[in-house]
Amino acid sequence: MPELPEVETTRRGIAPYCEGQTIARVRVRNGRLRWPVPEDIAAQMEGQIIRTVDRRAKYLFLNLDHGTAIIHLGMSGSLRIITDNTPAVTHDHIDLTLNSGVILRFNDPRRFGCWLWSDSAATHPLIASLGPEPLSPEFSGRMLFRLSRSKNTPVKSFIMDSHVVVGVGNIYANEALFKAGIHPRRKTGRISLDRYQRLAEAIRETLSAAILMGGTTLRDFVNSDGKPGYFAQSLLVYGRAGEPCTECETPLKEIRMSGRSTVYCTRCQR
Repeated sequence: MPELPEVETTRRGIAPYCEGQTIARVRVRNGRLRWPVPEDIAAQMEGQIIRTVDRRAKYLFLNLDHGTAIIHLGMSGSLRIITDNTPAVTHDHIDLTLNSGVILRFNDPRRFGCWLWSDSAATHPLIASLGPEPLSPEFSGRMLFRLSRSKNTPVKSFIMDSHVVVGVGNIYANEALFKAGIHPRRKTGRISLDRYQRLAEAIRETLSAAILMGGTTLRDFVNSDGKPGYFAQSLLVYGRAGEPCTECETPLKEIRMSGRSTVYCTRCQR
């Protein structure tokens, strides 16, 4: 599933081709996504200029003069830029043709993504209750500490809650907890302010590094599959169960939490 770094890489890949361009045509081949694509989305978007391409959590916004298209890539979706009239194939559900001739094409084999329309994206039900961005000034260890006082959930579940902070998916939660030296099952209310400050910094560091590495895939958004690579080559714990810890060489342990793989070091994480 595309996580925040992959979605941010997508935003950076498509923005230079879309911003400032007028939408000449919207073609919806299959509107049966996670939620039905609004029947009037073409009428809403055609003739308008894409002013900015923004991201909130794992949602992408195409901000027009009057309204915003809200896009989510779901489990398998991708956006790519088509410059050579490559014909659409199976699972290419939506095309935005711009006045430059460029096509922004949405592909989603599993159809768990979405294309929605909103007059005010910030107040849309999917967006309004989201927590702060992890790379924003609003996110901090002190904020995590304050919110944790009334909770007794495992810290991994806590930081993956999008009402607490957005974009900390399973891969990056594993990595950040390892860097902060915190056991994924430790109860949120039993973690000190100092340790939350270390965790907040580890989250920022992990996501920033993943975004930077994703930048090397920007060229792939033109006439390609539009899918940035994951952070695999730099993972410290995720996917490495049974391998030695990079810090102490203890074999890493894997457990399941809420149905998700969770890998940690029994010695380094307390």
